Order: sequence, then C-alpha cells, then structure tokens
Amino acid sequence: MYRTLAIATAALGAAACTTVTSTALASEPAAPVATETSAAAITYTLPDLPYAYDALVGSIDAQTMEIHHSKHHAGYVNNLNAALADDAALASQPLEDLLANVSTHSTAIRNNGGGHYNHTLFWTLMAPAGEGGAPSTELLADIDATFGSLDAFKTEFNKAATSQFGSGWAWLVVTDDGLKITSTPNQDNPLMDVAAVQGEPLLAVDVWEHAYYLSYQNRRADYLKTWWNVVNWNEVNSLYEAAKS
Repeated sequence: MYRTLAIATAALGAAACTTVTSTALASEPAAPVATETSAAAITYTLPDLPYAYDALVGSIDAQTMEIHHSKHHAGYVNNLNAALADDAALASQPLEDLLANVSTHSTAIRNNGGGHYNHTLFWTLMAPAGEGGAPSTELLADIDATFGSLDAFKTEFNKAATSQFGSGWAWLVVTDDGLKITSTPNQDNPLMDVAAVQGEPLLAVDVWEHAYYLSYQNRRADYLKTWWNVVNWNEVNSLYEAAKS
C-alpha cells in the first residue's frame, strides 16, 4: 500500500530562504519559472527542509542546496499549481493519483507534479552525516537476498544513476516481485503509469546537474560516492516497513 507524502499541506518554507543567483548550466534546462497563481488555485506549497542548507556539507554544498530547494523545487510547485488552476477536478486529486494516471494528463502536470513529488521525497531521504542510521535488519536481509550485499546494492544503484542519460533519477523500489533498482528520465518516477518499472519508492537520488554541478561539475560518480554519507536510512526503513505492511 502506497504511503502518501505530506505534499499538499507542507508548510511554506521558501519565504525564509535567502535569494541566491545561480549560474545557468548549459548542459541542462533552466529551473522552471515560478508562475503567479491566485490564492484560491494554490494547492501545493514548498515544504521546509528538515535541516539547514549547510547541513550536508561534505556531500552537497550549501549554495547548491539553497538553489535546488528555493529555486528549482519552488518552480515545480508554482508551475504545478498553475497547470491545475483551471481544472478543479484535477486540482482536488491527491498528487499520487495524478501521477498514477499521468499519461492522461498534460506535460506540465507530468513534469511539475513529478518534480514536486520527487524533491519532497528526496529531501527526507538525506540527513547530516552520522545521523541517518543504517538499514534495518529486515531491509538489510532483503537487500542481501536480492543484490548479494549492501556494497553490491550500492554498486548497482550507482550504475543506474551514472548510466541515466542526461537528467533524471535513480530509485530503489518495492514491487510485487521484490526490490528493484530503476532509473527515470527528467522528473518521471516509479509511481507513474509511464514508468518502465513501477513500485513504491524507498530511496532516490537526483542526478540532474543542478543537484551537484557547483561542487562536482561533470563528475556525477564523485557526487554519488559522497552522497551515500548523507543517506537517511531511518526514513528508508520507515518507507520499507510501510510498503511491506
């Protein structure tokens, strides 16, 4: 049973963010431009991060986190609201329902709805180094049975992330056939009916260049190597338990 993220009612955190100007990256599209919508049409809000912008330094620098959250994620939120503003029926649906039938919706809903869901999840899947815990006994046993070991799992996950052409995401999901590693382009995710592998997301990493370029430039593999230091296994464990219940 899919666990619903508290996306629609998350507290508005963008107002507390200090504005940072980002240098445009030629290798990927600019962040979506935030679009003004009427108060009545706004359903989704930008969630606060569960840590400070500089809490992940050593893996992800503070400026990247601030731009990523207050500019890129905020853009997806505002553009999703704009895409839903003229359709009260769609605007009343939970985001997970929109994603499950995304093939019947507009490209704007697919891109921005996916972008909002993916980032809201992503922030919770990270924690300051040393605070994220470790895989639970049950999850580790499943990883060992499926991939051979935790190290082997990380190798396969990194392979999916590094081989994703252009912008996208890598995922660990629970499916009817057990744990699977997959990747998706752009802001697609495994909840979507267009995904090659569909399932309940447990772990995700953003491999759009805006997630790492300031510190790593084109060295995606280096970003992924340090990213494991800030994985929030406590949240992954909770998602795994919920997916299995």
